[in-house]
Amino acid sequence: MKLREIVSTFILTKKNRSFNQLMTIWGEELNKEKVLTEYPRPQLVRDNYTILNGLWNYSIRKEKKRPKTFDGKILVPFSPESILSGVNRQVLPEDYLWYERNFIVNKILSKKRCILHFGAVDQMCKVYVNHRLVKKHIGGYLPFSCDITDSLRTGSNLLTVMVVDYSDTSYHSRGKQTLNRGGMFYTAQSGIWQTVWLEWVPDEYITSIKITPHTKTERIELEIHMNHWEKKAADREIHIEIYEGVKKLTSVKGQGNKFLIPVTEPVLWSPENPFLYDIIIKAGKDKIKSYFAMRSFEVKKDITGILRIFLNGKPYFQNGVLDQGYWPDGLYTAPSDEALIYDIVKMKELGFNMLRKHIKVEPLRWYYHCDRLGMIVWQDMVNGGEKYNMFFLGYLPILFPGFYNRIKDSWYYLFSRMNEKGRNGWIADCRRTVEHLYNCPSIAVWVPFNEGWGQFDAEAAVSLIHSLDKGRLIDQASGWFDQKGGDFRSIHNYFRKVRIVPEKRAVVLSEFAGYACYIKNHAFSEYIYGYQIYKDTYSLNRAVHRLFDVEIKRLMEKGLAAAVFTQLSDVEGEVNGLLTYDRKICKISPIEMINYNKTPEK
Repeated sequence: MKLREIVSTFILTKKNRSFNQLMTIWGEELNKEKVLTEYPRPQLVRDNYTILNGLWNYSIRKEKKRPKTFDGKILVPFSPESILSGVNRQVLPEDYLWYERNFIVNKILSKKRCILHFGAVDQMCKVYVNHRLVKKHIGGYLPFSCDITDSLRTGSNLLTVMVVDYSDTSYHSRGKQTLNRGGMFYTAQSGIWQTVWLEWVPDEYITSIKITPHTKTERIELEIHMNHWEKKAADREIHIEIYEGVKKLTSVKGQGNKFLIPVTEPVLWSPENPFLYDIIIKAGKDKIKSYFAMRSFEVKKDITGILRIFLNGKPYFQNGVLDQGYWPDGLYTAPSDEALIYDIVKMKELGFNMLRKHIKVEPLRWYYHCDRLGMIVWQDMVNGGEKYNMFFLGYLPILFPGFYNRIKDSWYYLFSRMNEKGRNGWIADCRRTVEHLYNCPSIAVWVPFNEGWGQFDAEAAVSLIHSLDKGRLIDQASGWFDQKGGDFRSIHNYFRKVRIVPEKRAVVLSEFAGYACYIKNHAFSEYIYGYQIYKDTYSLNRAVHRLFDVEIKRLMEKGLAAAVFTQLSDVEGEVNGLLTYDRKICKISPIEMINYNKTPEK
C-alpha cells in the first residue's frame, strides 16, 4: 500500500456525525419489565437475590446538588447515550448524572446483611440509600458492592446514584470511548452499564474464592475469603463438594481458608470439550456454588523446536477474533444474555476458537458463556492516560515499523502518562481485573497494553500480573513499543507482508486483516473506516478465505502461534467486521479450523 493510502486510512473525519440508528433483534424485542434478569455472577452463586434493573428516574445537571425534579425515566443498565436507555443524550465532563429509584424491603432479617452490587458504573460515583452515603467508587469497568443493611428501613427505600464521567478528557481508564467519535474511537458512554442487584447474606459470609487448577498433579488449589475472616479462621469449618455432572467426586471438610483438593483422572477443558466441574462451598450459614475447569496454558517448543502455545500439554493454534463488545442499541451493554451468546456461538461456527476482548471488561456472564461454550479469551486491560499523540502512537509505527521497538516506555511524556495518579490508578485497575476474572477458565492471556495507548513500565506490569496469576500467559505490549518481556512477540500488521523471525518468545499476530465491507442499511454511517475495502460480501469472502488458506497457514509453518482477525463486528464507522454492527448479516462463510493438536510434544 502506498504511503498516501496508509495515512488516509487514519484520518478521522467529523462527517461521520451523520449516522443511522441501528437496532439488533434483541433490542427490538426488549421487554422493559424484564431487563437482563439472569444471575449476574455465575462464578459465585447464591439463591437469594433481587435484580434492580428497569426504569429509574434520571436527571443531567450542571450543579452538584441533588435535583428536586427529574428529567424522565432511564432504562438501567443502559447508559444514557444509548438508544435502549430511552435518553439518547451525551453526558459531558461538566455534567452530574443522577439516578434514583425506590425498592421494597418487606423485612430486615435478623443476623443477615444486605449487599448492594453494581456490575459497573462509568466513571466515578457516589451511592446513597435513604439519603445516607454508603459508597464512593472510581473506575468505570469493574464491579463494586456495599453493605447497606444499617441504612435500610422496612418498606420503601430510596436508592440514589450520582455519576461524573470525564471520558477522554482525563487520565482515567476509558477504553475506546471518546467525546469526538470517529475512525477507531467510538461514542463515549456514561453511568450505570451493568446489572444492579441486591443480595441477602449471613452475618459471616464468603466474599470471594480463588480456584487454581493443577492438571499435572490432578488437583485444585482453593482459597476462600470471608468478611472478618482473620477472626473466624481458627473455628470456622468449611464443607466443600465437587461434582462431575450429577456425580459427586469429592467431599472435603476442614478449617482455614486454603485447601488442596484432588481431582483424579480429570476431564480436561478445551474449545472442543468445554467441560466444567461444579463446586459447592459451605461456611457456617453461608453456601455458594461455583465451577472450575481443569486446563493449562503454556509456551514451549514443539517437536520441531518452534515455540508454540500449548493447551493441556499439546500445541494448540489459537485462531482468534478481535471483539470490542460494542452494540448499536446498547453501546457497552448487550441488549440481552442471548445477544452475548450469539456472538460467541457465531464465531465458533465460523471456525474460531479464541476471542481477544479488546480494551473492555465484560459482565461476568459473558465469561461464563465462553467457559461453558468453549471459547478461549485473551483479556485486554483498559487503557487510560492523558490525550494521546496519535502521530507518535498511530502513524509512525505504521510508516516506520523499525523504530518503535527501540522506544522505552519509561519516557512517560511520549505515552501520555505524566500523571502519577493516573499511573497508580491503572496499576490498581490491573490488579483488580486479574483478581476479578481469575476464576474464568477460558481466559488464557492477559494483555496489559495495546499499541502504546497509555503504556508505561510494561516490565513492571508483567511482574505484577505474574505475581497474581502464574497459570496464564502475558502479551506485554500488543502491536508495538515492545519492551522484550512477556510470553510473546506481538505483531499488528494491516498493510505489509508478515515475516516470522524465531526468538525467545512465541510469535503471535495479535491484530491483522481489518477488511472493510459496507452493507447498506446495516451500517452506522456512510462515511466508513477500514484498511482494505471490498465492494461486496463475495469479494470479501474470497479475500478472507485466501488469507487463512494461504497466508496464515504459511505463517503457522514458520512459527506463528496465534492470530487475531480484526474484527468480530462492525463498530460505528468501522465496517471491517465479520458481522454487521446490528448482527443481522454475517459477511463470510466458515473457515477451516486450524490447530496443531496432532503435533507431538517435544
